[in-house]
Amino acid sequence: MIEKQAVGAIAEEWLNAKEGYFLVDVSVSTDNVIVIEIDNRDGVWIDDCVDLSRFIESKLDRDVEDYELEVGSAGIGQPFKVLQQYLNHIGQVVEVLPKSGSKFVGTLLAADDNGFTIRTKQKQLQPGSKRAHLVDVELSMEHSQVKYVKYVISLK
Repeated sequence: MIEKQAVGAIAEEWLNAKEGYFLVDVSVSTDNVIVIEIDNRDGVWIDDCVDLSRFIESKLDRDVEDYELEVGSAGIGQPFKVLQQYLNHIGQVVEVLPKSGSKFVGTLLAADDNGFTIRTKQKQLQPGSKRAHLVDVELSMEHSQVKYVKYVISLK
């Protein structure tokens, strides 16, 4: 079986030579189906996926072990998998689904290895008011507290 780490290292070798590209995910199934997801702040071009695919094929020997290879973009609107995706979307609107609670939308303000901070609106009762009003609040969450975070596509 082809090792996931070996394929990841080959992909990283190609990605390090390309400005802005980064590895999102590598998976290798038991029957050697290799799926590689890459991303770039400015978008992923099909020519680069083809180039990476050919690069990986030049490093693997089909005579030793046969495999199927798919190289593609992480996909817009898909949950974030790596920190670089969070960093690329700072200042943009994201959807968050906490493990406890219902999903909400807000502006991603910051992110690091431990978690992220967003600005969202929540209903709060103001002093002297009988009804709750929407107010801006900043929420910091650890990555382990959420099921997913993903970019919200706006067609405005």
